[in-house]
Amino acid sequence: MTTYINSGSKDTRSGFGAGLEELGNKNDKVVALCADLIGSLKMDEFKEQHPKRFFQVGIAEANMIGIAAGLTVGGYVPFTGTFANFSTGRVYDQIRQSVAYSGKNVKICASHAGITLGEDGATHQILEDLGLMKMLPHMTVINTCDYNQTKAATIAIAELDGPVYLRFGRPKVANFTAENQHFEIGKAVLLSEGSDVTIVATGHLVWEALEACKALNEEGISAEVLNIHTIKPLDDEAILKSVRKTGCLVSAEEHNYLGGLGESVARVLALNHPVPQEFVATNDTFGESGTPDQLMEKYGLNAASIAEKVKRVISRK
Repeated sequence: MTTYINSGSKDTRSGFGAGLEELGNKNDKVVALCADLIGSLKMDEFKEQHPKRFFQVGIAEANMIGIAAGLTVGGYVPFTGTFANFSTGRVYDQIRQSVAYSGKNVKICASHAGITLGEDGATHQILEDLGLMKMLPHMTVINTCDYNQTKAATIAIAELDGPVYLRFGRPKVANFTAENQHFEIGKAVLLSEGSDVTIVATGHLVWEALEACKALNEEGISAEVLNIHTIKPLDDEAILKSVRKTGCLVSAEEHNYLGGLGESVARVLALNHPVPQEFVATNDTFGESGTPDQLMEKYGLNAASIAEKVKRVISRK
């Protein structure tokens, strides 16, 4: 089992802000658009350093997507920023018609995703966004796990020609991946090798999966952990290689089990190598107001829940 160290809790949205700032300094085609949430999206530094390449659109998210699509025609690489609920659900028609359909090079960057948004409650805690975005042809979907990976992903997607949905969050979470990592779109990261069960996790659940792995190891259960930062295109090869060794799998995500990572993985298994699978995700429900820790506990999105599902899936082998 590989041990990872939390170098200090940091919010993933700040990783986005740092990555965007770095991009702005080295690529004059990168532009940024925000829907009245500059501070929340940590876009302050980009705005200060590159005021002519920053556009404050106001609370007009649909217009923001349309402007971004238009900017790509002139060779620009637009990064849009707002909350995940407004980045997807509110503007789905504009993304489908103006961005995905024509493969426009727009980077849709979404903060405050999932139930860890916390006290803002169910209206803002979107748990369907990964499903909405992954079903769109041409769309790449990325869900990062910590500050360092979010910064690296922000920089990497600027080099990809085509639409991208990048999801991150508000709370401070463990920062445990390498500071100067190479982020490869569509390639899972093997975090810990094991022989009894495969745990595939994404976003905030990656650290919880590692914590579960550590606890399970103390009980004599050897878990293999994969960080699936790219939901689409999914790294089928890495998943299949792992389950051929372990014989069962648990998927873990801060998202509705309908339409998320788990269902994409289930499709891969069903078509290639059927094995027992258990899901750690929200159970077709909206969220509610509470602290992130309270909500992750109540909705079963933590290390203890992952460990419980691991034991259940092993019993089904």
